[in-house]
Amino acid sequence: MNHEPYDTLAATYAVGALDGQERVDFERHLAAGCDVCEATLRESAEALATLARSRPPVIPPPTVKDELMRRIAATTPARRGGSRPRPLVWAVGTVVATIAAAGFTGTYVATRYEAKLGVMARESAALRARVEREEAALREQVAVYRNAADLLRDPQAQVVTLRGLGPSPEATGRVIWHPVNGGYVFVANLPAAPPGKAYEMWTIGDSAPRPAGLFQVDASGRAAHRIAPMEGGKPVKVFAVTLETEAGVQQPQGPMVLASAK
Repeated sequence: MNHEPYDTLAATYAVGALDGQERVDFERHLAAGCDVCEATLRESAEALATLARSRPPVIPPPTVKDELMRRIAATTPARRGGSRPRPLVWAVGTVVATIAAAGFTGTYVATRYEAKLGVMARESAALRARVEREEAALREQVAVYRNAADLLRDPQAQVVTLRGLGPSPEATGRVIWHPVNGGYVFVANLPAAPPGKAYEMWTIGDSAPRPAGLFQVDASGRAAHRIAPMEGGKPVKVFAVTLETEAGVQQPQGPMVLASAK
């Protein structure tokens, strides 16, 4: 007799997927004492059990036990001639397959949620960092405007207009200056400095131009920058802004983009 059909039926039977007449025929064949099919069922059950043990433990619902006992009572195959009990491999295979499937499903869902939570955590951290940076910049800007307003209350303070030159004719600026306390420059319509470059402020009196710090503009072309007072309270005749290397220079070298009238 050709045993090949039973090889396929045994593999299907091991995971509880065999139904109808095929199941009846296979159980009859198994009850007849086929050692080949018994070995196939045993190997399948061991493989499924190993797979189930490799996943995190999952506790099946109470109904699984009731269903298992019902199926054992209803479908235990009888062996001819005072047969010895046959291994209920199909029942073991069904339970193991159920546990393995539950483990796979739980792991998949948990992994998906963990990945999503990780993305949300990173986005939240990035948003928090951006808000903190913007808040710090806003506080600094408020402090600058408050200090500038305080300067304007002093009768010695003056407001100097800066006009765009050279590559930035549309740029504008204002300097609020106090001869003792220094002041602030506010610029607008300046293009962003190229990579490796920065805008440098200069105060010019009776001697050589004096560097008064570097600054960058924001996306709208605006900036506010603190100017330290001249040594000894010396007067400033010209305020100017040039485009220099981002490290700064001690004497103007780049193009002048803003300057006050003498």
